[in-house]
Amino acid sequence: MRRVLCCVPGGLALGLLVLCAVGADRTGPAPSRTVADSVMPAAALPVRARAASGAHASAAPRIVPRDRWLAQADTYRRDPVRYGDRVEAVFIHHTDSPNGYDCADTPRIIRYLYAGQAGGKAWDDIGYNFLVDRCGTVYEGRAGGADRPVVGAHTQGFNQNTAGIAAVGTFTEGTPVPRAMTDAIAAVAAWKLGLSGIDPRSTAHLVSSNSHSRFPAGSTADFLAVSGHRDGYETFCPGLALMAELPAIRERAARLQGRG
Repeated sequence: MRRVLCCVPGGLALGLLVLCAVGADRTGPAPSRTVADSVMPAAALPVRARAASGAHASAAPRIVPRDRWLAQADTYRRDPVRYGDRVEAVFIHHTDSPNGYDCADTPRIIRYLYAGQAGGKAWDDIGYNFLVDRCGTVYEGRAGGADRPVVGAHTQGFNQNTAGIAAVGTFTEGTPVPRAMTDAIAAVAAWKLGLSGIDPRSTAHLVSSNSHSRFPAGSTADFLAVSGHRDGYETFCPGLALMAELPAIRERAARLQGRG
């Protein structure tokens, strides 16, 4: 069976960094919002995003806003932000970049990823909705509002009504996955799925938007509400070590939602 490595660098400036998000899915219905309504200035996003409400809501984790890693005016053209109806599933990725980084250097790493995707590949933005480093710090990725169902470019065919969470590093078989990182991923998943009232252990029924994924366009595919990139696309991402952590992440996320 064909296997596709996560990604290739967007340019020589990326060095060893390679990208995990494959296939910017630009298909699907446009949101029924005006551009003025859909674009939120990065500086307007609070560090702690809005918490969910409801019987199984989970508090929003602390999120470092986009302007903290961008650190300059947006140099790449970005199309108007698109929104889905709600987040029904999250897909977990790894960035396929070196693991031995200082967490203080995470903003620079994200800028390199952004340059490769929005610059080198001419995508409309970084593909991931969120990125989590090995110290458990959560960063806002794609623009549009961390607490809104922003359509990303992270899982070919299934970007609508999902969120992409990228672990900064490479998590091939046998690689230790930091507990702080998996705890933070669980917290983001619990919060985003809780906004839609979805149990992280449940099954999501998603319709493929194109035939570049594992599923033909228009077909319905069943995913666990917390799935790996490779579940929807032919890739090694997010690595066997991180895939092995997904059952525990689902359970942790469910507990954060107050589910038994």
